[in-house]
Amino acid sequence: MFSNLKRVFTLTLLASAASASFAAPAPVSDLSNSSQLSSTRSASSESDVQRLERLLDNRNRVQLQMQKQLDDMSLEMNNLRGQIERNNYDMQQMQQRQRELFVELDKVRSEIKSRPAPAAAANSAQQELVDGTFSSDADEQAAYQNAVDLILKKRDYAGAIAAFKKFQSDYPDSSFAPNTHYWLGQLYFAKKQDTDAAKSFGAVLAYKDSNKRADAMVKLGDIAKRNNNAEQANKYYQQVVDEYPDSASASLAKENLK
Repeated sequence: MFSNLKRVFTLTLLASAASASFAAPAPVSDLSNSSQLSSTRSASSESDVQRLERLLDNRNRVQLQMQKQLDDMSLEMNNLRGQIERNNYDMQQMQQRQRELFVELDKVRSEIKSRPAPAAAANSAQQELVDGTFSSDADEQAAYQNAVDLILKKRDYAGAIAAFKKFQSDYPDSSFAPNTHYWLGQLYFAKKQDTDAAKSFGAVLAYKDSNKRADAMVKLGDIAKRNNNAEQANKYYQQVVDEYPDSASASLAKENLK
């Protein structure tokens, strides 16, 4: 019996000790350390996310900058390509106009060479036979001859235009006036500057006695024809036939009237 009481007493003590152990609060230092560890892990985790976001943002910015640079370069290349194409087109047009100018002025040279002139005549006399005019003013004669030579000998057509304009300014009442208008008309016509050509050829028509008048009239018809004004072109051609029926200009006009 005493042994049983002893066992009960021992079990009671053990149960009390266990209850006290389970009921005891956790140490303050352990709770604090646990909280700090959790906070550190959280902060470390947030820092990694932020770094990742920054890296992604930086990469996106770099990609956008590179894309913008590529777009700018592509636009610039397209602009340059367009400029090159325009320059090539302008060059082709200029070469075409130059070829037409050579053909037109070669035709003029051929017509002039086909006209007879005395073998022993001086240059001024030859020019008088060619153009039907002569000036007693040596400077005036030389200025006109130099302007013509720029076309027939030097093929300096821009220089010839400037020379004829200066001649008209320096000698407004010259007997060469209709010829200067005619030559300017030929130069403008070959360059396809039809408005200026028409003005110059039209000015020739005012000189009733000029041997350039019939040719100028044909050219006015050619300008009208080139600008799809057939009715006006036929009027000029017919006028040449009516006023100069036996001339070479009339033969050209008749060909255009067919």
